[in-house]
Amino acid sequence: MTGFLTGLEGAFVFKLGLCLLLGTLIGVERELRNKPAGISTHCFVMAGACLFTFISTAADPNSPARIAAQIVSGVGFLGAGMILKSDNNTVRNLTTAAAIWFAAAVGMAIGIGWYAIAAIASVYAVIVPRIPHVKRWTQSQHDE
Repeated sequence: MTGFLTGLEGAFVFKLGLCLLLGTLIGVERELRNKPAGISTHCFVMAGACLFTFISTAADPNSPARIAAQIVSGVGFLGAGMILKSDNNTVRNLTTAAAIWFAAAVGMAIGIGWYAIAAIASVYAVIVPRIPHVKRWTQSQHDE
């Protein structure tokens, strides 16, 4: 049994704080659009992926990809549960599920220490849902 402190706590607190900041950034964008997964969900998914990646790189630095592969499929399963098909055959929450999956990837980037990449990816995650949909744009052009 090892001691209470491992020497990795400072690095982990920094990574967890970054997950909180970037998860909040993505979650705010989702909440502003009244989506079911907001700040808490994105922060938890991101920090969970970060923690798994952190543990994986610390426990076995020669093979951190083993746990990373499980994060990708596990979070994909979580996202699949969020996607709803209504009675009129419309699909809802697909972007929210993708955002959750993407948040896990950002968490993994933080876990491995790629902070700038995580920050750039988070900005991307906020910008992409704001891009106007072609279908809506063509309808508005047709209505004029």
